[in-house]
Amino acid sequence: MGRPEHPLIQLTLARWREFLREPEAVFWVFAFPIIMTCALGIAFRSRGDEPVIVGVADGAGRDEVVAALQTDGKFTVRVIAPAEIDRAVRDGRAPVVVIPGEPPTYRFDLARAESQVARLAVDAALQQAGGRVDAFTALEQPIDVVGSRYIDWLVPGLLGMNIMSTGLWGVGFSIVQARTRRLLKRLVATPMSRSHYLASHVLSRLAFLALEAGVLVGFGWIAFGVALRGSIAALVAVSTIGALSFGGLALLVSSRAKTIEAISGLLNLVMLPMWVLSGVFFASTNFPDAVQPFIQALPLTALNDALRGVINEGLPLGALLRELGILAAWGGVSFVLALRFFRWR
Repeated sequence: MGRPEHPLIQLTLARWREFLREPEAVFWVFAFPIIMTCALGIAFRSRGDEPVIVGVADGAGRDEVVAALQTDGKFTVRVIAPAEIDRAVRDGRAPVVVIPGEPPTYRFDLARAESQVARLAVDAALQQAGGRVDAFTALEQPIDVVGSRYIDWLVPGLLGMNIMSTGLWGVGFSIVQARTRRLLKRLVATPMSRSHYLASHVLSRLAFLALEAGVLVGFGWIAFGVALRGSIAALVAVSTIGALSFGGLALLVSSRAKTIEAISGLLNLVMLPMWVLSGVFFASTNFPDAVQPFIQALPLTALNDALRGVINEGLPLGALLRELGILAAWGGVSFVLALRFFRWR
């Protein structure tokens, strides 16, 4: 008879087979990030030098304003009924609406950056049409650099979100499901240690990590030209540390949960703040300075910053020690606490 394999190896293989038997899990890990990348990449694609949309209120003086804007050639003019002006601005049909007069009135939303930009462009065009002469003509140097587009910024964020989501749900849900089926009650009678069982869930996640990250980064490169500026080794290291961090956090969250409803609520409680605050779809710097220390301490913020540092900026691991330290601290402390609080029943 051959020498029996280590229980950690057998447990890791069991977790792997369990994952492959769930088509829904495979979809969320591999297909869903691709769908999100396609949808957001197309919706926020770079459109080049597009005309500014401007509304002109219907009434006296309308034709003169429309002619001045159309002569400039940089505007798409929409005639708006007076009763529809506020709704047009609110719904985005026209970021700014010009009400003809001497002088004209601009209706726009001060809280929207696109409305402010449109207002400045419209004012400059109408001022020139009215005879204003600029003191100078500034030189322009437009740039189109790979890495500056929204899709370049988005892909690392989606990768970080996917590592977090699959780590938390894949590990935490699996443990609680085994507990509700009373499988853990049987395993407690075996010579297997608690650390072997918990570590097997984390290691099984690492088995899919290379494929998970490779599919998303590869699709971003093929479909949208998202370049990997850093080394593959650095990307693998950051992704691995991130997966271990969220794996440890999942072990802690599921260490005492007894029902599917309980673990679902706990996982959502952990993930939702990071989805919103950690810079997945928009920069975390948009939030007030008072909450920035909390945001910067979140593991998903550290993971997203590290992934963008490798993918977009080509930074080496030595430049990401702060982010990697935060991830390691979350993973290490969570795993130690999970060992302490874990219950088989």
